[in-house]
Amino acid sequence: MQAVPLSNSPFSRARLTLMFVLGTSLALSFLLIVGRVLMTGHFTFLFLIWNLFLAVIPFALSTLLGIAQGPLRVRLLLPVGAAWLLFFPNAPYILTDLFHLDARPGVPLWYDLALILSCAWNGLMLAYASLSDMQRLVQARLGFWSGWVFATLALLLSSFGIYLGRYLRFNSWDVLANPLTLFYDIVNRILHPFSFPGTWGVTLVFGLFLLVGYGTVRLMGRAQVEA
Repeated sequence: MQAVPLSNSPFSRARLTLMFVLGTSLALSFLLIVGRVLMTGHFTFLFLIWNLFLAVIPFALSTLLGIAQGPLRVRLLLPVGAAWLLFFPNAPYILTDLFHLDARPGVPLWYDLALILSCAWNGLMLAYASLSDMQRLVQARLGFWSGWVFATLALLLSSFGIYLGRYLRFNSWDVLANPLTLFYDIVNRILHPFSFPGTWGVTLVFGLFLLVGYGTVRLMGRAQVEA
């Protein structure tokens, strides 16, 4: 088995630092949610814990592919890559949980804002970290521009997934639990795009937002390395 350079290892110092920071940030979100439950006695935002769990899945999958080497990675690439693409929209989807922000008795509005922003931030960072892993794998095999084409398509598809989740209330499990309805709604929007302007508006705007954000994060990281 070919040795993995330390700088590229999923357990290099930089990788472990990233995992520690992400874990700390997730812990903060968890504490904010638990604190709200203790303050109000209501489970209003408890669903965000499940959303954060779903956001961790694509990062865990991309880490798994990073750990695997040689023939094992080749065998895992297709099934794990497909699972990654299926769950990837769950990470940036948490941005839309800002829709739930509203003044409620028993807790200051600023607290709920900080709570939701914390969860949205974690979802976004998990998405970008995971996408960076997958882009690196594609780039290693197909080249620099192929890596960016992959990243762009993944973010646009995830934006479409955000629309399906937020407005049509589908989730990743519906691929197995409700495939016919999911397939019908997707194909119907593809065949009649002008009948569903909201679908493509959300997909395009969120896709561009996520792409600009991802490019910014990548450039910031590169600037730090070159400094």
